[in-house]
Amino acid sequence: MSKVINVNNISKAYQLGDFSTGTISQDVERFIAKIRGKEDPFLKIGETNDRSKKGESDIVWSLKDINFEIEEGGVVGIIGRNGAGKSTLLKILSRVTSPTTGHIKVKGRIASLLEVGTGFHPELTGRENIFLNGAILGMRKAEIKRKFDEIVDFSGVERYVDTPVKRYSSGMYVRLAFAVAAHLESEILILDEVLAVGDAEFQKKCLGKMGDISKGEGRTILFVSHNMAAISNLCNKTILLKNGILQDFDYTRAIIDKYISSGKENEAVVEAESIFIKKHCDKAAFKRFKLISENRGLTTNFAIDEKVVIEMEYEVLVDDAMITPSIHVVDNMGSIILATFNGPSATLTTDEFYGKPLKKGIYVSTIKLPENFLNTTNYIINAFLVPETYDDMGIAENVLSFIVEETGEMRKEYTGEWAGLIRPKLDWSTNKLN
Repeated sequence: MSKVINVNNISKAYQLGDFSTGTISQDVERFIAKIRGKEDPFLKIGETNDRSKKGESDIVWSLKDINFEIEEGGVVGIIGRNGAGKSTLLKILSRVTSPTTGHIKVKGRIASLLEVGTGFHPELTGRENIFLNGAILGMRKAEIKRKFDEIVDFSGVERYVDTPVKRYSSGMYVRLAFAVAAHLESEILILDEVLAVGDAEFQKKCLGKMGDISKGEGRTILFVSHNMAAISNLCNKTILLKNGILQDFDYTRAIIDKYISSGKENEAVVEAESIFIKKHCDKAAFKRFKLISENRGLTTNFAIDEKVVIEMEYEVLVDDAMITPSIHVVDNMGSIILATFNGPSATLTTDEFYGKPLKKGIYVSTIKLPENFLNTTNYIINAFLVPETYDDMGIAENVLSFIVEETGEMRKEYTGEWAGLIRPKLDWSTNKLN
């Protein structure tokens, strides 16, 4: 297959603070170099984009020396923690911003959906924005008309298609924006984590459409998501970014395993700024998460015969709020192994705060996953803060990741790969019948 995207030594630097060099002559020299297409002669070496460490330079490399090729018809996922450089890479590929060094070669037209409302004019109606987006992609009016009814039907906003999009809700905005990007005839479709705005039914519809256009139409898709299930189901290959550096580019299953099992120093403690918030709660906020072994302290690696202790720290923002903390344990393919919350119908014991209005302040809830229960693989934790109404629920995805490992000592059993989502140690008994 032919290569439709070729990324060669791409780097992107951002300057913090003052943008001037300090002298007029150097500013002029920098400007001349820019219009000649030369590298900035006063660009400092800078640092990688590691937010866990205090920097000393005023230049931060959001991306550093990125190289890869994507074949026609490929569906490629891009994953990594917050601040890894995923969105910056998509903006460079979409030509929203330019790389500091390196170059890209793209074969074909690109339709990008990088954030809600990308490419839409708020004063124009939905109908006018469909034609505007098509024109930007270089399509003729007749081509857009041929696709128009299909776009409107898919988006589900037919009633409001002649209303200015500034009056749309965020969900309506992303529905129409995705429908336009997916149906207009671009060779390459680039999607950031915008589907998180839509409801579950529309997300499923979008994933189905992306599968159709990649397999049926042979179009190329680049897809950034924190949803490992969506990445696994849709993408045949995946790019893993960390601190602006390409860690690996391989088949999706191998990359997801590497992403879940690998981590930075202090991965067992995740602070507020590194938590991916899918939905905010007005009454409470996530503060910190910890993974703890009762015998060894902070860790992300657990033996199969020891408890996994999860600490969830959160702040109650208003007095007399009813907040229920909850977690999902999810495997690396996106299957929910278990869901648990702090309540009498779901726990063995309740603490003194359950079922009572909480005063403003910081609280820590602890859950212990039993030993000899989980299978030996990688897991992630999704967390929830549930007030009186589910509509106001706070959701944080991929807040922690850990691995359960085979010890081969305590279990005294076959130590290879076991089938099944869980691997409990159960009581067996055998009797001989005469």
